[in-house]
Order: sequence, then structure tokens, then C-alpha cells
Amino acid sequence: MQSFTLFTVFSVVLLTFSVDATVHFKEQFLDGDAWKSRWVNSEHKSDYGQFKLTAGDFYGDAEKDKGLQTSQDARFYAASARFEPFSNEGKSLVIQFSVKHEQKIDCGGGYVKVFPADLNQADMHGDSQYYIMFGPDICGYSTKKVHVIFNYKGKNHLIKKEIKCKDDELTHLYTLILNPDQTYEVKIDNEKVESGTLEEDWDLLPPKKIKDPEAKKPEDWDDRAKISDETDTKPEDWDKPENIPDPDAKKPEDWDEDMDGEWEPPMIPNPEYKGEWKPKQIDNPNYKGVWVHPEIDNPEYSPDSEIYKFENIGVIGLDLWQVKSGTIFDNFLITDDVKEAEEFGKETWGVTKGPEKKMKDEQDEKKRKEEEEKNKDQDTEADDEEGDEEEEEEEEEETETTEEPEAEGEEEDVQPKDEL
Repeated sequence: MQSFTLFTVFSVVLLTFSVDATVHFKEQFLDGDAWKSRWVNSEHKSDYGQFKLTAGDFYGDAEKDKGLQTSQDARFYAASARFEPFSNEGKSLVIQFSVKHEQKIDCGGGYVKVFPADLNQADMHGDSQYYIMFGPDICGYSTKKVHVIFNYKGKNHLIKKEIKCKDDELTHLYTLILNPDQTYEVKIDNEKVESGTLEEDWDLLPPKKIKDPEAKKPEDWDDRAKISDETDTKPEDWDKPENIPDPDAKKPEDWDEDMDGEWEPPMIPNPEYKGEWKPKQIDNPNYKGVWVHPEIDNPEYSPDSEIYKFENIGVIGLDLWQVKSGTIFDNFLITDDVKEAEEFGKETWGVTKGPEKKMKDEQDEKKRKEEEEKNKDQDTEADDEEGDEEEEEEEEEETETTEEPEAEGEEEDVQPKDEL
């Protein structure tokens, strides 16, 4: 009876949790071209790149892995989807999606933007105000990071930490969790890679403390840990020239002073040169340590317990630039339930990641073998050509050898005539 009661209570708790959890947006592109009715292409520019629905060249499931792929090189892309507006006040906000840079991206974005519901989707562009920008960005060897940007009071603020993104060609899952206690967490492939607080990791608010503008370092404050020894003197034989004439050099025999000028031996480093003399350093008896500027409370600082809150979330968009196209976006999710996002990640990316890697490895192995065979064929052709050249040379040598006796014979025939 007690076990049944505990089970009932546990079930009620789960039911309550499930009821409270809300999925605001989910997109897996499982209904073919119907995605075109949900996603709006911006018309702000006439030459935006086009997205196409595909699972790419390798995948874990031909249908489940279909997503929006950038299809044209060196283009801006701008498309967005709308959902029922909501506020994340008092709840966690989870933004999650998968990205596959199967083109081995050289420079381009793989991030999403979350916009206010009043965004004009047909006019969305790079300067459109957004709430959150999140996801990988890669350009060359120097930029391989995860962007986490929050808009606070009309200004975009970048995270102060460096979060490294994945830069291979496989699909990866990116998750941002924003909590009402002003903490956050970034996950890649359902594993935490960074976390902290909004106030510490972004310059959203003025600093709590500032240097006291009235405080100044005392004039007699000596912060030199070492000083020169005044009793130390430079040795008399210290000063030697840095370079000297080469004592082993000799004037060339064909040197003409009228034509070449006066001969001078070349200069070489002086082995006796000691460099610039400096007195030895000793401990400073008057050293007081490093002076620390006193701090005071910043009068401009005002705490804000609602930095995390966005009132009118209603649109998610792909607004990015790519030099080399081929990135696939899939498995979008916006919810207030961290566990729901984790499970959704396992059911989508988690299920297909293994088969996808296997297919990719098989393709790579096949390509490697084809290249190997191609190189072998090229080597064989080169060997054949080299063999043909050697045969030709041998034939020429044989011809010359055959002709030589005839020449000798001719000489023998001529000699007796000369003797006569």
C-alpha cells in the first residue's frame, strides 16, 4: 500500500512537471516541402542565398536528418519562422538546434537569432534587433567559437569567455540554457562546455566597484622591487667594440686600388665585446610593494534581477553569411524545460550521430582507396613511360654499336690504299 502511494505521488509530480513544461517551437522538417509555409525568406536584399531541404551527402537517417542547407557560395542568408509569442519571466529558456558543416566550412556562421514577435520577417536583415544570438561561428584558423550574445536595453553584449565550437564535418547539437536566477549554461552534444552568471560573464551592468577617483599613490611610495647597486662600477676593460676587422682576411691578389679603392678587411663580431654595461641589481630596502588603487562603490551601479527576461519572444531566424555553402540546420527547439531539450537531443541527434559517422567514415575510406588506386595508375604510367625511354636509349646504343665495326672496317680498307 505504501509503495502504491509513493508511486501515485511520483506520477502526480511527473504529470505536474509535464503540464508546466512548454515547448514553444519545434522544427524537424519531417513533412517535405511544407516547411516553406512556416519559414519566411527575407526580401530585404534581392541576392540572398537559397536554403534547400536535404540530409546532405552523408547522414544517419535519410529522412530524419533532413534540414535547411545553405546552397550557394559567398552569400548572405536570411530566413525565419514564427511561433506564439511568450515571455520567459520566472522560467528557464532553452534554445537548441543541430548544425552540420559537411562542406568543411572555411568561413561562415552556424548560429541562430531569436527575435521579438514584432519583427517584420520579410525585412529581416543583419541590423534587425534581436534578443539572443547563439551558435558556432568559424572563419579561418583564428575564429572557431560559440557566440552567446544578449540584447540588454537595446544594446548587444558579447560573452567575455571564449567558447570553442566544433569544426569538423559531422552534425553537432548546440544548447543554450538561460535561467531566471541569472545563470546560464552552454552545452555541445548534450555535454556542458561553459556556465556562469550573466552579470559576471557579460558587461551588461556597470561594475559594482570602481577605483576611488580621489585616491592617489603617495609621492614617497617606492614600488621598485630591485634597484641598481650604487657601489658597483664598470670594469676598466669593459668597453670593447662590437665589431672588429677580420684578422685572417687578406687583400685579394687582383685588388686594384685605382679601380677598387683602398682595401679594408671585412668586419666580424668581436669575441671580447661584452655589451652595454649595467650595474648589478640589488633588493630595494625602501620597497613598499605594489600600490593597489582603493575602490569604492560605483554610484552608477544598480542591480537588476531581470537581466535574463525577454517579454515578447516570437521569431527564430537564420541570418548569416557563408563563403562556402553546405551547412545544414535541423532539430530546432525552444522550450522552458531543460530535461525536455536533453531528451529531444537524444531522440534526434543522439540516434543518428553514430550511423552518420559510420557513413562518413565509409565514404572517406572509399575516397582514400580511389586516390590510392589513382596514384598507383599514375605511377604505373610513369614507369611505363620511363621504360619506353630506356628502351629507346638502348636501341640507339645498339644501333651505334652496330655501326662502329663498319667504320673500322672501312678504315682497314682505306689504309692499304694509303700505304700504296
